[in-house]
Amino acid sequence: MNSKITVIGAGSWGTALANLLANNGENVEIYARDKEVVKTINQQNYNFKYFPDIKLNTNLTAVNNLKKSLKETELVVISVPTQALSGLLEHLQKFLTTNTIIVSTAKGIEENSFQTNSQMIKEAGFENVVVLSGPTHAEEVMTELPTAIVAAAKNKKIAEKVQSIFMSKYFRVYTNPDVKGVELGGALKNVIAVASGICDGLDFGDNTRAALITRALNEMSHFVEYQGAKNVTLAGLSGMGDLVVTCTSMHSRNRRFGIEIGKGKNILEAKEKVNQVVEGVKTTRAIYKWLNSNEIELEMPITEQVYQVLFNDKDPRQAVEELMLRTKKHEMELLVDNSLWDL
Repeated sequence: MNSKITVIGAGSWGTALANLLANNGENVEIYARDKEVVKTINQQNYNFKYFPDIKLNTNLTAVNNLKKSLKETELVVISVPTQALSGLLEHLQKFLTTNTIIVSTAKGIEENSFQTNSQMIKEAGFENVVVLSGPTHAEEVMTELPTAIVAAAKNKKIAEKVQSIFMSKYFRVYTNPDVKGVELGGALKNVIAVASGICDGLDFGDNTRAALITRALNEMSHFVEYQGAKNVTLAGLSGMGDLVVTCTSMHSRNRRFGIEIGKGKNILEAKEKVNQVVEGVKTTRAIYKWLNSNEIELEMPITEQVYQVLFNDKDPRQAVEELMLRTKKHEMELLVDNSLWDL
C-alpha cells in the first residue's frame, strides 16, 4: 500500500506501530500533540519520551497539525486512550470521509456509554473499522522481537488489507471476524493484570498467578458470551495470549500499577509511580457500574474484588481471602452433568 497512513498518538504503542509501518515501506505520518516530540522525531529520529535509546525509521515523519496529518490519508491508526476517543472522533468527522479505514488499538470500555472503541467509531459514521489487539508490548515490537496480533473486522477484505499492511518478518497478523470478542478480551485482561499485580505486591507466588489467570479466563468467557460474542475467541491471542503477557511482564503498566496497590499505595500514588495511562482502572469501574445498574445475573468475582480494592479501600489480602472462600463449585460448570460422576 503506497497511499498515506496516519497514526494518531505518539505514545509507546503509537510510536511502535508507526515505526513498524515505516519499516514495511509504508508512507506513514505520526500525529503528536507535543511539539517537542514532533521536533525530535523529525530532526533526530527519536521519541525522547518513550524510546530515547531507539532510533526510529528515517522515513517516519511527525506532525502537530491534525487536519494536515489527515489530508489525503486512506488509513488511520488510532492509538489514544479509550476515554479520549470521543473528543478525537469529533475532529475526524470533519476531516475524513466515511469510507476511510480506521484501525483501533486502544483496549478499554467507555465508562458512561459502556461502548467499545469500535462501537464508538462506527457510531461516528466510519464503517471500515478494524480492531488490532493481542499480546504486544511496544518495547518488544520496537526491538523487532517476534510478535503475533489479531486484526478483527466484520469485512473480510478490510481485515486482510490491514493484515497485509502490518505483517512483517517480526510481526505476524491473524484475522478474526469476532470484533466484539477480540475487543472485550483486550479490555478485560487489563482488569486481571491489575489483579495480578496486586497479588505480586502482596508477595504471592506462581501458584496464585496461575490460578488467577485460569479463573479469570473463565470469568471473561462468561462476560463475552453474555455480550453476544464468541467465548472461543478468548482461547486465542486477544484472550489467553494477552492475559499471559500482561499478568506476567513488567512491561505491563496495569500490572505495575497493581503491584503498587498491593504494596499499600492508593490509586493516585500508584498512577504517579507508573506515570502512564492505566486503562484497567476505568475498565474496572465501567464493568462494575454495568453489573450493578442492570440487575444482571452474571458473576464476575475477580472484577468485583478489584473494584472494592481500588475504589472502596478494601484490604487486598481480605479480597483474596474472600475469593478463596467463595461457595464450593465445579471447575467446568457447563460440562458437568451427573452422568459423569460415580454417585
